[in-house]
Amino acid sequence: MPARRRAAVTDPAPPGLPPVTISEYEGVRYLHLGSVWVQGAMRMRKPEVIELDYVQRMLASLLWLPTAALGQGRAVQLGLGAGAITRFTHGQLGMDTTAVEINPSVIDAGRLWFGLPGDGPRLRVLRSDALHWLQREAAAGSVRLLHVDLYDQDAAAPVLDDETFYAACRRVLEPGGVMSVNLFGRHASFAVSAARIAAVFGSSQVWSLRPTREGNTVVVAGQGVVVPPRAELLQRAATIEQRWGDLGLKARGWLRMVRPWRPAAPPAPV
Repeated sequence: MPARRRAAVTDPAPPGLPPVTISEYEGVRYLHLGSVWVQGAMRMRKPEVIELDYVQRMLASLLWLPTAALGQGRAVQLGLGAGAITRFTHGQLGMDTTAVEINPSVIDAGRLWFGLPGDGPRLRVLRSDALHWLQREAAAGSVRLLHVDLYDQDAAAPVLDDETFYAACRRVLEPGGVMSVNLFGRHASFAVSAARIAAVFGSSQVWSLRPTREGNTVVVAGQGVVVPPRAELLQRAATIEQRWGDLGLKARGWLRMVRPWRPAAPPAPV
């Protein structure tokens, strides 16, 4: 979704990383990584609203947590984008929040243009490679909510997308913890990516939501999650909407679009 009217450009990015461009259109500020592709957005008069549909759906991860546990534990975002999920888990959920972003220009843009707070007792924004951080710095079983959105300027496929990476993600999740990943459901790599996640987490611990109009599909994977009866899921969704529905969290709609993961059917013989 290209945005119109360029508003600002950040300082040049370090060598090997794309520059960050900011644009605005109809009251929404957009983040780009050296291309027209949107990597994040914020409505300027309502910055707390989760503007992009796929980012809203990434927060469907909350359905897999008991209502009483919302706001507890640690939340981690791999890939900062415009900081919408980081600001939500920190500001709305009140969780201890860590964001890991390799491009310092993205971090600078978050603070200058997208209302990202400075680091404090419950918020840390780290400049680091996501896989390095998972393997070398994060403690095993220390994360309750993990959101993964790792795309470069081409926005064609995740930058980190192999079983080694997903195993590192699973390692840092606590029992009952949940990972939510943004994938392109209409891209040829989607089935391969989802199969890799299922190979690491187990097929019974992987679910996907219906693709957005732009083709983003959110995949959710759990670390030993016990899925409750439908009635409890409906109650969880109703509670999420009651608290944050005006911020874009359409939780009852998520329940209508979520499906257990199934491997792709083999091609029919010729």
